[in-house]
Amino acid sequence: MPPPAFDRLRALAIGSQAIGLILIITLETIMGDGARPWQGVVLAAMLVTALTIALVRLYRRNLARKRWAERLDDHDHDDA
Repeated sequence: MPPPAFDRLRALAIGSQAIGLILIITLETIMGDGARPWQGVVLAAMLVTALTIALVRLYRRNLARKRWAERLDDHDHDDA
């Protein structure tokens, strides 16, 4: 089965990174050098979000592989 045309996790990843970049630029524009600590917080949040999305994607992929293997195993037992 082909992958779906719209991947929600990919859209979430792209959106979160875009929002983070906009926040970093906006903080620099508004606060100048005082924005540095807040930019670090935004960057950390971006990294945590990216890692969380990667872990969810890995979990879903492994779950799908497990289900596929179970279906193949059940099919093999039915033929025997």
